[in-house]
Amino acid sequence: MDLRRRAIETELTVEAGGERLDVFIARRMPELTRSRAQRLIDDGCVRVSGERARAALRLSPGQRVVVDVPAAIPMSAEPEAIVLDVIYEDADLLIVNKPPAMTVHPAPAHPASTLVNAVLAHCRDLSGIGGVLRPGIVHRLDRDTSGVIVVAKNDAAHHALARQLKDRRVEKTYLALVEGTPSPAEGVIDAPVARDPRRRERMAVIEGGREAVTAYRVIERMPGVSLIEARPRTGRTHQIRVHLAAIGHPIAGDRVYGRGSALVGRQFLHAARIAFTHPRTGERVEFDAPLPEDLRVALERARGGAAAKPPR
Repeated sequence: MDLRRRAIETELTVEAGGERLDVFIARRMPELTRSRAQRLIDDGCVRVSGERARAALRLSPGQRVVVDVPAAIPMSAEPEAIVLDVIYEDADLLIVNKPPAMTVHPAPAHPASTLVNAVLAHCRDLSGIGGVLRPGIVHRLDRDTSGVIVVAKNDAAHHALARQLKDRRVEKTYLALVEGTPSPAEGVIDAPVARDPRRRERMAVIEGGREAVTAYRVIERMPGVSLIEARPRTGRTHQIRVHLAAIGHPIAGDRVYGRGSALVGRQFLHAARIAFTHPRTGERVEFDAPLPEDLRVALERARGGAAAKPPR
């Protein structure tokens, strides 16, 4: 199928000379990232004065640049009518309170009923990420971790959020119930994380691994457990779970890095808040997700002195 038959054509006129073609396109068409502009140029979707050109071409005043943006290619995942708990939505972003037991991306073990499947059915205004009609999920939550997650609807929003994550300008706050009480009550865990060489399904604190930093603060002490606030400064796989287990205070119910719990049937980890700069308005925004029912019940049981250890 020739996707260019359904392309959206945009004609631009060069005002001043000397700018690279790819930079010019990304500046004049902010919905496109520079890398996306480069791919369009390489694919022959850009013409300068009627001719194909290279991304590095230096433009001259008065030249006409025509950009054909092909319609996004549908991704392999199928839309599924799964009800989403939508916290906020606009033309650029979808903020969702993800329930536990929902995988974010389709995978061989979970090919359907994922957040991506649900978003594809919910959003009628996806413009595509990198030329593929898919939601741009720039950060992930583990399957059994609940809470707020951000979805970008277009390339520009996806690129802006990814840049903020890389520059550590996205603030994420999690609530976790951990075994015991960390000491000191407030601190920073700075320990590199990598794949566990002995158990490949796990991550571990390993010398030479990727930098991983988590700040934490004890909010409430209860018999045998403590409620803490965790603020990851990096975004490694399983980072909070690995770090808390490494200091001797695994998350209650985390059977991978700790053990089961009589309080809760899954790991007590919830993405409670996220703050970032809106990619279109430039305003600092913040979104919260309340604790789901199973974690609220577990917290009340802990406050009442219920046993944190699993029954024998």
